[in-house]
Amino acid sequence: MKEADLYPPVKAYLEAQGFEVKAEVGALDVMARRGDEAPVVVELKIALNLPLILQGVARQSLFEDVYLAVPQPRKWSHRYKDLTTLLRRLGLGLLVVEGDRVMAHLDPAPYQPRRNGPRAGRLLREFERRVGDPNVGGTTGTKRMTAYRQDALRMAAHLAQGSMRPAALAKVSGVAKAAAILRADHYGWFERIAPATYALTPAGHAALANHSGDLSALLVRP
Repeated sequence: MKEADLYPPVKAYLEAQGFEVKAEVGALDVMARRGDEAPVVVELKIALNLPLILQGVARQSLFEDVYLAVPQPRKWSHRYKDLTTLLRRLGLGLLVVEGDRVMAHLDPAPYQPRRNGPRAGRLLREFERRVGDPNVGGTTGTKRMTAYRQDALRMAAHLAQGSMRPAALAKVSGVAKAAAILRADHYGWFERIAPATYALTPAGHAALANHSGDLSALLVRP
């Protein structure tokens, strides 16, 4: 398929909505007007990609309503959702052409991001609870030091001195949710050796040895 193959169905689609349509007006692939309304611009490409998006952004310096038109692929790539999110944020529209049929996936509109309040709150709490800056930005495939892991290490350091009950451990470690962390035992560091009494497992001792350099900063917090 060539870009020119997209023009007839796009022209027909716009004309059906009352637009007068003309091709190759200056650098514009398609320009359409309906009465005294603001012009609509459509840029044609055989794939939805970054060069097309940049071209659409450039057209926004001329007119507000800009569409990108691409053929319907056999299968959208896993990046389709990311790209359409980007188009929505940029205020670009998207037309998809399949044979003689044109479908509007997005219309140009000002973008107001919908904030994910609960997730943002979790990230802020993680930032506030985490002691120091134990991770290196940009790394992949490495275990992250989270505030939860720091709490577990802080508890493990106290349990290394001997078994304890959850309430006592919460008090000496400063970890308010010590009982829940002991019960969950996500890392395999804790074991219940008697009713409401916990001790450190060999895995817990190994974790303390591996994180010996982090413990001094962790144990400063009450």
